[in-house]
Amino acid sequence: MRQIQNIIRHVAIVSSILLLSIAAGCSKPANKPIAGATSGSVSTQPQPGSKLGELSEFRNIAADVSALVDKNDLPGAKARIKDLETAWDSAEAGIKPRAASDWHVVDKAIDHALDALRAGNPQQSDCKAKMDELLNTFDLMKSKS
Repeated sequence: MRQIQNIIRHVAIVSSILLLSIAAGCSKPANKPIAGATSGSVSTQPQPGSKLGELSEFRNIAADVSALVDKNDLPGAKARIKDLETAWDSAEAGIKPRAASDWHVVDKAIDHALDALRAGNPQQSDCKAKMDELLNTFDLMKSKS
């Protein structure tokens, strides 16, 4: 049963990555002005999450990990952060070219969280601090858009 859940989870992650990659490859501008629109009109097209694109899927996984850390389920958090690492690495080719310096900031925050959770004797306080930093990094990227 556990293996089926893992397979389903990986299929969902790969599907999400594929969809994010397809969306990332779109060359059409998100907010092309409508001809004849007045300056007071509001665009109904979605705004990108950051220079890197939509990062909410990655942030959602990080939030899951953070919740596990808060419950002191460090083995569960360690397993779940592997999903983030896999998704992030798989999406690198579509995300990194958009804003390489921002990508490196997020990547480093993910690496710090991974290091804390994979430590020989992980400490909840250290894991929590690194997860808080990671979540703040995702939020910072969103505010930079």
